[in-house]
Amino acid sequence: MTTKTAASTRTGGATPSERTPANTKLYRTKNDLPPATRAQVADLLNQRLADCIDLQTQCKQAHWNLKGANFIALHKLFDEINDSVEDYVDLIAERIAQLGGIAEGTARVVAERSALDVYPLVLETSDEHVDALSTALAAFARTARLGIDEMDELEDAVSSDILTEITRGVDQWLWFLEAHQQGERVDIS
Repeated sequence: MTTKTAASTRTGGATPSERTPANTKLYRTKNDLPPATRAQVADLLNQRLADCIDLQTQCKQAHWNLKGANFIALHKLFDEINDSVEDYVDLIAERIAQLGGIAEGTARVVAERSALDVYPLVLETSDEHVDALSTALAAFARTARLGIDEMDELEDAVSSDILTEITRGVDQWLWFLEAHQQGERVDIS
């Protein structure tokens, strides 16, 4: 078992010394980002890719196993969220390829790398699925926001914009899900 360094734990990504063989070399491209920057961005985006693919499988887990009075509405909502997350997966993977990297999105890689909590396999109510999926969306949004900061530090505005677009969508889906949970307002002071 590999021990994560402080840097990789903070970001949920691989440090340069932890790079996988797939991204120790880049494909040639006329992209004007320096090769070292492209390699760092590809590594960081591969971490977000693992998180995003995990989120997609969690959406499907909720979709398939939902039971309860509001089944139809939530079943459709979970499927719509899944469809959007699938688009986010493609955006991230294709950006990695644009940079000359290799998108590392196999089930085994995702299981090893995802920073998201494991989705509970046995949930009894639709409320439990809404809570579990909203927790996963919030966790993914948090890691994507870290990714935006990392892309800004590396001066890759395109990757930052992609993660911003994804986070905007995830925040909207989170809002839709949380609307099923919210009853009364709470005092935050």
